[in-house]
Amino acid sequence: MSVTTPRGFRAAGVAAGLKANGGADVALVVNDGPDAGVAGVFTTNRVKAAPVRWSQQVVQGGVVRAVVLNSGGANACTGPAGFQDTHATAEHTASVLSAVSPRLLLGAGEVAVCSTGLIGERLPMPKLLPGVRSAIKNLSRDGGAAAAEAIMTTDTRPKTTVARGSGWTVGGMAKGSGMLAPGMATMLCVLTTDAVAGPATLDEALRAATRVTFDRVDSDGCMSTNDTVLLLSSGASGIEPTPAELAAAVTTACHDLAQQLIADAEGATKQVAIDVVGAADENDAVEVGRTVARNNLVKTALFGNDPNWGRILAAVGTTAAAFEPDEVDVAVNGVWVCRGGAAAEERSKVDLTGRDVTIRIDLHAGDAVATIWTNDLSHAYVHENSAYST
Repeated sequence: MSVTTPRGFRAAGVAAGLKANGGADVALVVNDGPDAGVAGVFTTNRVKAAPVRWSQQVVQGGVVRAVVLNSGGANACTGPAGFQDTHATAEHTASVLSAVSPRLLLGAGEVAVCSTGLIGERLPMPKLLPGVRSAIKNLSRDGGAAAAEAIMTTDTRPKTTVARGSGWTVGGMAKGSGMLAPGMATMLCVLTTDAVAGPATLDEALRAATRVTFDRVDSDGCMSTNDTVLLLSSGASGIEPTPAELAAAVTTACHDLAQQLIADAEGATKQVAIDVVGAADENDAVEVGRTVARNNLVKTALFGNDPNWGRILAAVGTTAAAFEPDEVDVAVNGVWVCRGGAAAEERSKVDLTGRDVTIRIDLHAGDAVATIWTNDLSHAYVHENSAYST
């Protein structure tokens, strides 16, 4: 259940001293396969971290042999020096890997870099670079679990997945528990496959998958500077699935990881699915779902086990979606508390004592549907994020 489940990949996770708690903080994923295709999707935040800008350039080349990731520092808003640190990390990784695995003979332009942690501070390179060297020494086919642990920040548990095709596999790992909002949910994610697929096919599959998974996770409405999702192909299976088959497997893997992200959202006591149906088009459905997901009055009501449908309807009314206010229906955990824009079944019938919550909003304006995944807003979220940098 990791990035090393597909054939042709090794990984490692080590402690380099970047985290104050001494935990693992440097991860490495290496593609040993006959192919080295890559696709990537990155944050749409205009303020992009140095590793995002570097990896965007690398992905354009269509070949990635290694991904080095660190927690304990985002290397965002660090200016030209921060970008040089990213470049130096890629160069160091390529140099050491080439020395210990001469058949790879990769250059810095084949190394993607990902960072996560506090914004605004440069990485301690005298610790990071030896950490990369240590990770290279520890590379193994069983190293996926350690790599997934090394990229955690406020996550309470590592997040890994596997989706199987016919003779080929997709594996993955992700981190993220706060600043979760598109594009693409604030996260780092590395997906691997041993299928035979070129960069164009990988890109098509990845974008189709992220559009309906990571892009629809909206925990707190806050977009990161470091979001990165990479898909690497080793071709080690020798099997070339159809583009549709590959896209389906990648979507399955991304959906699983997206649900793990929202389940581990900072301070969350509720895992919420907002199903919008009867929309005029998909964009309307997404807008309505996202607006409700980001509404603090709705989120705090859910934390308090209060099925306050009036707050939901009021949030829907702030959107530009096509609907008639007197025709909207709202259900919370299967109880239609609002029909035709007015009170319906008694809200006391709604059971919110469990963790899983489903809000269903029927706009009666068309046939389009979409689901947005979110969580409640708790005391613990406020506490964790009020003291994050101190």
